[in-house]
Amino acid sequence: MSTSFHLKLEPHRTIRYSVFSGNQPNETGSTASSRGLLILSHGFKGFKDWGMFPYAAEQIAKLAGVDVITYNFSHNGVGEQLTEFTELDKFARNTPHRQLEDLKALISAVHANEGMHSMSRPLFLLGHSWAASMSLIHALDHPDTVAGVIAWNGSSHPDIFSEQEKQEMRDHGVAYTLNGRTKQQMPLSVEILQDLEAHTDQYAIVDRISQASFPIALIQGTDDFERLRRGSEMLIQQNPRIEWIQIPGGNHTFTTVHPFQGTTAPLEAAIHATSQFIISHLS
Repeated sequence: MSTSFHLKLEPHRTIRYSVFSGNQPNETGSTASSRGLLILSHGFKGFKDWGMFPYAAEQIAKLAGVDVITYNFSHNGVGEQLTEFTELDKFARNTPHRQLEDLKALISAVHANEGMHSMSRPLFLLGHSWAASMSLIHALDHPDTVAGVIAWNGSSHPDIFSEQEKQEMRDHGVAYTLNGRTKQQMPLSVEILQDLEAHTDQYAIVDRISQASFPIALIQGTDDFERLRRGSEMLIQQNPRIEWIQIPGGNHTFTTVHPFQGTTAPLEAAIHATSQFIISHLS
């Protein structure tokens, strides 16, 4: 079970999020408070209620004993309907910088709502796919505030776009990417490309990762996209302290689909590895 909230940053900029409680009954029959907080960020063309995310959040909350927050980036293209891309004008301008602003604002809001209790709990970040790079960048920018970062089939750089897409952005101001599930042609504004070019140093995760003072786990399916697996290899080369946990037979979504059709062995392995990582780094 989860509780839903929304955080309004601007008149037309809202972060919708759900909280899965990590409070668990103990042997005496009373309830043990959660020991930490995990913020789970969805990837490109994703949303908080996509397929595996609610189930995964609920299971991690129960197994690791931490509160888990899933949320929609303010410009992910999904509005009040929660599962449909009805705001493609916002999707077109879903820059990494806006996503980092969203993540920072959400963390600040949670701390403000819960006061010192929240600030004293370890904070973990979990990003799937594109959002793994946002989680890593946030942690590299704010290393003293993060207890650990977990990447699920993660990207090692926010630039996930093809050369053809980027050229179309330059030539026409917009490119289009097909959503294979919904068959929508989803716009990508040149604003995204301009953002990538304006924050070159900040977004250079491979160059910065050796500086990471926080624990990192790359949880990745053996059948994930080869480009993403090469990115993980580069991160490991730069920082051998990173854990690279291989999930046998796991594809980019750990063989799950949307709508959710039930759990899978790769997803259960990813959930278990994530929970163990969190437990091992709880102070």
